[in-house]
Amino acid sequence: MFSWFSNVFGKPPVPALDKMRLGPEGATQNPLMIQFFTWDALHDTLSWWKHVEAEIPRLAELGVTQIWLPPPNKAAEPHGRGYDAYDLWDLGEFNQRGTVKTRWGTREELLSACKTAREHGIDILIDAVLNHKLGADAVETFSAVPVQSENRLKNAGPAREIQGWTDFHFPGRTEKYSAFRWTQAHFTGVDWDDRSKTNGIFRLVGPGHKGWSRHVDSELGNYDYLLGVDIDHRHPAVREDLLSWGKWILETTGASGFRLDAIKHIDKKFLLHWIQSTRASYGNPKMFAVSEYWSGNLKLILPYIKAFKGETAFFDVPLHMNFNQASRQRARYDLRNLLKDTIVQVKPGDAVTFVDNHDTVEGQSLESWVESHFKVQAYSIILLRGPGYPCVFYGDLYPNKECYNEEVARNIKLLMEARKMFAYGNTEDYSSDRNCIGFIRRGTATHPGCAVILSNKQEGSKSHVHELRMNVGKENGGSTYRSYMTQHGRVEIDAEGWGTFSCFANCVQVWVKLEGEA
Repeated sequence: MFSWFSNVFGKPPVPALDKMRLGPEGATQNPLMIQFFTWDALHDTLSWWKHVEAEIPRLAELGVTQIWLPPPNKAAEPHGRGYDAYDLWDLGEFNQRGTVKTRWGTREELLSACKTAREHGIDILIDAVLNHKLGADAVETFSAVPVQSENRLKNAGPAREIQGWTDFHFPGRTEKYSAFRWTQAHFTGVDWDDRSKTNGIFRLVGPGHKGWSRHVDSELGNYDYLLGVDIDHRHPAVREDLLSWGKWILETTGASGFRLDAIKHIDKKFLLHWIQSTRASYGNPKMFAVSEYWSGNLKLILPYIKAFKGETAFFDVPLHMNFNQASRQRARYDLRNLLKDTIVQVKPGDAVTFVDNHDTVEGQSLESWVESHFKVQAYSIILLRGPGYPCVFYGDLYPNKECYNEEVARNIKLLMEARKMFAYGNTEDYSSDRNCIGFIRRGTATHPGCAVILSNKQEGSKSHVHELRMNVGKENGGSTYRSYMTQHGRVEIDAEGWGTFSCFANCVQVWVKLEGEA
């Protein structure tokens, strides 16, 4: 046996995933998250929230226990995705920014979908956009300093008076839910001077302003500023309003937690306080939280994991980048390196694993698409191995105009079913060569295990067959395993638990014990 998985950093501290709710209390099946949207997602005949609601029974059957929804707040544009956050307190209830409903639907439709999810044992995750705002109601005049785009710590000119869109008073909502009015005092930077009609990055200066936060990522000198109108999370009134919103959105929707957007740009001290305080005020110590820190460099992510003290899990961007590289390099990629320098390798209890998302699709801002020929292999790693908590992408599973592949979707569904039924117990890794790896799930007292083998071999015909000898345990000695992804074979297990498992080139095969055998 060759172990291609090793925790090189030793025993981790108490991991985030062990503390948080991943699905219904008392559930014994494997938990599973789905990101239920793509960047351009719209349904032909239904609002998005009605589409979510209609699919919930099917998702429950596939083993989904959490649905990550797109940002439900009112956007700056009528068809904005919500990442252009205008009003967090408007869930599609008020006539603001040219529309009552959001891109995704009305408040009533959202709450109905959330209710149906709870009835089917599925938790809802809210995408929280806390870094910035867009679409202000009026301009204000204030002093600001232009800074260099490649180093925000260096000025690009002297301070000057500019006009910025920083007045958010939400006339359509008329102070319902929150009376807070945002002004220039509550922001650190803008990207537009309306007086001179010029783009740039402007750091607000003058009375009350403290400059960029020091508790953010150091990329580009200081990465406090990302886009739009950048929120100053050190301002007491800002902190109070965002803390109130966290509790309110959970109480309103019945959601169980959050996906936190763009955290490398948010003051770390505030965000940690926000997560802890929201858990406490909502009265749910198991409130789920997963953070987006977008970097393929594990060394940059580990200090963030340490700083958040197990209060949030992190998307495993380094693993996604490995999948991307494997798909691009094809047979030249050594599959034994798939988990190298990833969160799931060194901090498995803090890793939310994924293959692709709305930002990685071709043409999007973080384009790093995992090509179709390797997509199923990547999903077999996150769905069937033990460490980490997987998230399936809507774009890979449902027909859409951006990135859908019917054969890939069919095989992902089979892997989801296999996760629900068979992928239990300890994981043991095996390797044949650089183009063929496998692993065993040993099963538990209440759930069976499985054997998985995958290949990225491209040369030659599809008729090439890999074989890998793996041990499924003496308790399974004398049994027969059948192929699950296709119905083409059987494997006889010897008295010591060894069997020779196979898969075709550039494919995945899952082997499970023949039904009816002890």
